[in-house]
Amino acid sequence: MNTDSRFFTNEPDATLLSRFQKILENNTQFFDVLVGYFRSSGFFQLYPSLKNVEKIRILVGLNIDKVTYQVLSRSKDGQEDIFTSTKRVEEGFEKEVTEEVENAPDEKSTEEGIHKFIEYIKSGKLELKVYPEHPIHAKLYILRKTAGSEDFGKVITGSSNFSQSGLVDNLEFNVELKDKADVDYALKKFEELWEKGVDVTDKYIDTVKTKTWINDEITPYELYLKFLYEYFREKINYDQEMFADLPKGYLDLEYQKEAVADALLKLREHNGVFLSDVVGLGKTYISTLIAKKLGGQTLVICPPVLKEYWEDTLREFGVVAKVKSHGKLDEVLSKGVDHYDQVIIDEAHRFRNEITQSFETLHQICAGKKVILVTATPLNNRPKDIASQMFLFQKKNNSTIPNHKNLKAFFDALEKKLDPKLTKEEYIQIVKENSQVIREEILKYVMVRRTRSEVEKFYKEDMTTQGLKFPKVQEPIKLYYKFDETLDSLFLDTLSIIKKIAYARYEPANYLKTQALTEELQIQKVGQENVRGFMKGLLVKRLESSFYAFKETLKRFIKSYDNFIDMFDKGTVFISKKVDVYDYLDWGLEDELLELVEENAVIKYSASEFQPHFKDLLTADKKYLEQLMTKWDKVTADPKFDELAKRLATDEQLKSNKILIFTESKETGKYLSDKLKEIYEDAVISISGGSKGAEFEIVKQNFDPRSRIKDDTKRILVTTDVLSEGINLHHANIIINYDIPWNSIRILQRVGRVNRVGTKHSEIFIYNFFPTSQSEEQIGLEKLAVAKIQAFHDTLGEDTQYLTGEEEFNSWEIFTRINSSNVADEGSDEYVESELGYLKQIRNIRDEDEKLYEKIRKLPAKCRTAREKLDASGTLVTFFRRGSLRKFFKTKEKDTSEIQFGEAAKLLHAQPADSKTSLPSSFYDLLKGNITAFEESIRDESEEETEKRGSGSDKTLMRHIKALLSFRGLTEDDEAYLNTLLLALEEGAVNKRSINQLVTKLKEMNKPLAILAEIRNAISEGYLIKVLKTEDQRRPAKREIILSEAFT
Repeated sequence: MNTDSRFFTNEPDATLLSRFQKILENNTQFFDVLVGYFRSSGFFQLYPSLKNVEKIRILVGLNIDKVTYQVLSRSKDGQEDIFTSTKRVEEGFEKEVTEEVENAPDEKSTEEGIHKFIEYIKSGKLELKVYPEHPIHAKLYILRKTAGSEDFGKVITGSSNFSQSGLVDNLEFNVELKDKADVDYALKKFEELWEKGVDVTDKYIDTVKTKTWINDEITPYELYLKFLYEYFREKINYDQEMFADLPKGYLDLEYQKEAVADALLKLREHNGVFLSDVVGLGKTYISTLIAKKLGGQTLVICPPVLKEYWEDTLREFGVVAKVKSHGKLDEVLSKGVDHYDQVIIDEAHRFRNEITQSFETLHQICAGKKVILVTATPLNNRPKDIASQMFLFQKKNNSTIPNHKNLKAFFDALEKKLDPKLTKEEYIQIVKENSQVIREEILKYVMVRRTRSEVEKFYKEDMTTQGLKFPKVQEPIKLYYKFDETLDSLFLDTLSIIKKIAYARYEPANYLKTQALTEELQIQKVGQENVRGFMKGLLVKRLESSFYAFKETLKRFIKSYDNFIDMFDKGTVFISKKVDVYDYLDWGLEDELLELVEENAVIKYSASEFQPHFKDLLTADKKYLEQLMTKWDKVTADPKFDELAKRLATDEQLKSNKILIFTESKETGKYLSDKLKEIYEDAVISISGGSKGAEFEIVKQNFDPRSRIKDDTKRILVTTDVLSEGINLHHANIIINYDIPWNSIRILQRVGRVNRVGTKHSEIFIYNFFPTSQSEEQIGLEKLAVAKIQAFHDTLGEDTQYLTGEEEFNSWEIFTRINSSNVADEGSDEYVESELGYLKQIRNIRDEDEKLYEKIRKLPAKCRTAREKLDASGTLVTFFRRGSLRKFFKTKEKDTSEIQFGEAAKLLHAQPADSKTSLPSSFYDLLKGNITAFEESIRDESEEETEKRGSGSDKTLMRHIKALLSFRGLTEDDEAYLNTLLLALEEGAVNKRSINQLVTKLKEMNKPLAILAEIRNAISEGYLIKVLKTEDQRRPAKREIILSEAFT
């Protein structure tokens, strides 16, 4: 504590503020202030004590910037007139005042202090000048009474600026001088400087009233436009982007240019971006333009069928790139990837499972590079779908996403909400809520996505100018094929038997005796359960696809059981060590997975190590399959194909136009192709995953309008879903779904082959097949078709996900959705209001009212207004920003909640004629509620996610590393490597599969150097350097209040 009354350090009982208050309130008449910086906060603290002071003079020696100082120097030398130099001083002062008021406390006392300051200026009680000749860093305060007074005056000087910090907060060192000689000297010097000062009292009033939040003339309409401007600030001028030298035949479309600009911004901010426009809007073209803008070398990873298409497009645009198929990831990595600057991953949703081998390899390829994920369907139902893909360019525990540093914790919390115990309705609701949260809090920063309806609505003028429009998708046509009584009975019996089969051959690990189960096999049991579900689903799908495919599948199953039982009877059983079911299912490679399941290798067991009833189950399963085979061998009728043949011959659309017939089964595709060739000969072509390159080239020449070589000999294309992604087939305008498309995403992708930018067709036609029993009435047919779909669902029970890939829809919903004309657009976004309409509004102001746009652009930070709004009376809405994070809060009385952009836009929306009212007396209380909620939302997120850093395997490996670091046999290089790995694990930068496999291996090891060697072998130092390369070095941004509106 300071005991000398002449010194003031802002320690307890010795603040400069308290000393000023005491002197000023003791009949002080004159108060002169000379400071280097103008800070209104000093006046806010003191103004109650200045009530009886007769005259206040404040002289500011601005912290003049270099340009201003040069101007002033030229003025002194006669090189520039005094008016120009004075104007420069005023501009510098205006900047200081604006920043000071903007950063002042958001309290009622602040505003009262500013108004009192203005009142003093207007009355002549206060004068304000800026010293123009050179910077002054003095802190001098002269407090006087009239001449002749016994206590004439005092001078206080030292380190304190005239600010909240200088008067109270900071530890300072100031001294009070009381001798008259000291006061006279200080006053003399002050007067000399004052004479040279530039009067800025009027400038202060004008600045505060027009360029700060004190401005009370802002209308609700102006505030609404300011809201749009600040929210879309980075995007407003995307439509002005220009691309020179586009290849011949490519349209310069506004919506595609904007996608490029938006993606480039997101890549700069977050090192990765999802290009997720719905199918048919030109994502390949957009990706290529992005690669061209980025420069350097590009690696493109895509499905095999799209490889040539990508190579052609990149070549046309002059982009230096290498294109590799999804199945060549190991080859890509082995040849080295350091020379690539960015990676484009087409159909990226195939990599939505981070525990697969392919994801692990891809993660290593993408490390340290910019990543462009091209997919119209990044999110199925599970939050982890998006999470895994984001982990290709974001660290799990140290992301660049505003307010979500720990992405893993964020997504894990959403996953936990999907409780299997929920009712179907509850589950659907949680899925939708999760999707909205992911969109609003994560994807808005890393995703470019527009639906077809948005593009048509908001880019209509540009599309019309370029002679472009989307075809109309007609309501899908239902094709019913009818089972007679015998077939219907067999169909139901078959489903009943499929339920009874144990599928024991496909999960042998589940029947090992307990003592035979190793830890590795315990893990494999889960994988084999997935295989069992897949096999059961395969039988159901093939039954619906075609009788031929079902029979062929039965033959394969029976043969597989024969081989397995024979192996068992000989006393030895081999169990496949690793069948990555997820990889194959995610990629739609059902036939390839089936072949892999049949491979019996790598772990050898004696038949005696299995439970006694295992053989009985194998035998029973085989008998069920043979029973089905016997019954179906007698079936020669095919009502489904008969209905197709009839329609092709009689339907006007089908008789002459090019047609795509989709099936999930390669065998059904071959069967259809053979049967149709009997009727249409060479006009039919069939494609599946096993087709050769020459066949794909024929498809391209006949169905892709962009093909350089044209051919028109093929009219009917029968294909599996190998052609459902990415490729152009829009010479055709008809899709026939021969199988029930259980997954509506598949429908979207299939229709996208023909519903594409630049198609010459005005209409798209979709035909869907459904099985029914005999019935005469149409309404009866629909009910019977739904009943058949339900029968498939009931057969699978908990394994329904293997049939549908989606858990949202019941049988009627599947039937209704795939027969809707909206099936061509992304239905999951139907309930999300587009932001593009709001962006269009602020662009219209930019283009049509330049004066208003400039006024809006220059409205001050923290600007506010008020108006009458009965349905929101008593509410304050505040728009906050911190870096790229934008949030909106509303408070009514003591009830505060965060709202999303859509709700904020509706509340703030105003018309030019809407009049403003005075701010309510509760304004600052309501504002405090919003500020507190915003700061808590950031703090809670940070605290919660920091606590959750690292998961089970991560923590286990970290414990191993910390134990190793205490071992004295390490070299300095070893220690550096382990510390780097520790950091990478803490930030969630290492792939999950690599960690899990390494932890499993380390459990059996106890020698430190052997453990170190195993760790180095699994996770290379080069990989660590690359995954840590993208570490976010940005400083945390400050909290900004953009604007507020009160409703009375």
